[in-house]
Amino acid sequence: MTEQPSRPEPAAATSAAAGRRPGMMDVARLAGVSHQTVSRVINRPESVRPATLAKVRAAIDQLGYRPNMAARALVTDSTRMIGVVTTGSHFQGPAATTAAIEVAARQAGYATLVTALEAREVGEVREVFDFLIARGVDGIIAVAPQTWIATAAERAARAVPLVVVADGLAPSERIHVVSVDQELGARMAVRHLLGHGRESIAHLAGPQDWYDAQARARGWRSCLEDAGREVPAVLAGDWSAERGYEVGAQMVARGLPDAVFCANDLMALGMLAALRDQGVRVPEDVAVAGFDDTAGTAFFSPPLTSVRQPFDELGVLCMEVILRAINGEAGATHSISPTLRVRRSSC
Repeated sequence: MTEQPSRPEPAAATSAAAGRRPGMMDVARLAGVSHQTVSRVINRPESVRPATLAKVRAAIDQLGYRPNMAARALVTDSTRMIGVVTTGSHFQGPAATTAAIEVAARQAGYATLVTALEAREVGEVREVFDFLIARGVDGIIAVAPQTWIATAAERAARAVPLVVVADGLAPSERIHVVSVDQELGARMAVRHLLGHGRESIAHLAGPQDWYDAQARARGWRSCLEDAGREVPAVLAGDWSAERGYEVGAQMVARGLPDAVFCANDLMALGMLAALRDQGVRVPEDVAVAGFDDTAGTAFFSPPLTSVRQPFDELGVLCMEVILRAINGEAGATHSISPTLRVRRSSC
């Protein structure tokens, strides 16, 4: 018998035997094309004929090839990476916004590098921004509703395009501001309460070093003033259910208003619990409304009226704006509107 010549090993096996991950040249050999064609498939697939495109993609799948992003960044001057800075990740607003940005970034072909701030120190904020800039991110989105972050953001914007998610922060040449219109949301809630015959409406506010808390308080105040109603003193809150419970118990002892607009749902939850424990009926004796429309508010006792923030839409808007900033667009304010979810706690 004549010995048959041995066949060459497939490129995938050769690459595996070499103990390295497959590269662009491996894909080119397996697909029978040049490495320039593989590069076009990866970077400009619309410029490649459909038959060649299918052949190269089949080779990529067979080999498990993944582009070397570091090498690609050297060629394109882009890492396709967006830095995300967040504070208070255990709070509903920042956490939901950050998650929405991550999803929108992937859909736009970008990855995110997320860093969370721990302390209220400008020095730490600067270190975080410097960390992201040093890693070559194309831009930074700061989910930064607190006022003490603004100075560090201005400094970072000199080096990289920047979007700040904070209602009430003024934009600059290098900083875009994106937000849900918090003041409008507060006005929606207060108008609803007034429309149901509530004359005296108290406000349990969030911490006043948060832009969102300031905006919600402004909306509550301006709506009462426009309606010719008395504006009572703001009740200081801290976003927690414990503080809502404490203020609710104090209100029962001192005299109840007709309604309470709470700056977030957790404080409203504590408020409802305190009123229930004191035998106060909601909404018969006092109406209660919250903000955020947190998951589960429809199952509070009673179900809570709340202002819903469209976080998915906010994430998409953040990505759209950061890409425009990367392309050189000057800073501006970009806002989207919330909606009011009416439930039994207010009517």
